[in-house]
Amino acid sequence: MSRRFIAWLVRLLTGVRLLAVPPHGSGPAIYFANHASHMDFVVVWSALPDTVREMTSPAAAEDYWGKTPLRRRISCDLFQAILIPRQDVKRHNNPVNLLGAGLEAGRSIILFPEGTRSLTPETAEFKSGLYHLAKRYPGIPLVPVHLENLSRILPKGSHLPVPLIAQARFGDPIHLLDDESKPEFLTRARAILVGVDAPV
Repeated sequence: MSRRFIAWLVRLLTGVRLLAVPPHGSGPAIYFANHASHMDFVVVWSALPDTVREMTSPAAAEDYWGKTPLRRRISCDLFQAILIPRQDVKRHNNPVNLLGAGLEAGRSIILFPEGTRSLTPETAEFKSGLYHLAKRYPGIPLVPVHLENLSRILPKGSHLPVPLIAQARFGDPIHLLDDESKPEFLTRARAILVGVDAPV
């Protein structure tokens, strides 16, 4: 099945709407979203316009999406994901370096700064990866994406989706401010993500 068909099918099943125009214009971007379901990156990916989607790679947990040949094939071959280690991280497999290589190749990335799926509706505190990417690539826009109802469609610990209407709301791009500290930036980015209310 083609990636375009998969994206159409995901939108049909979840009710997430296709984004008409990327909020960041042309060129690569970092989409950062709240994380509650294995479907999260698929939904953000499917909401992007075709031309943008083809140049976008989700960040996916290597310990889950790389665990079996089938999962690796789905994540890497179909969704062109970048597998990110969450354990035994070394310099050669540092997530910031792996994601940075994608950005330097002209690709956008989908990132979940919480680091793991939440068991509650509340967005958890952000880990430092988003800050390090923003600092290393100051010219690349950071686009907040607030996902709604994904935790109810495929919650943590569940294997079968529940049919509910989901939302993916894209906010205006942000950047790291001059002299903004890591805690200040992460707090601001989280607050902006939580407050995104502009519909797709």
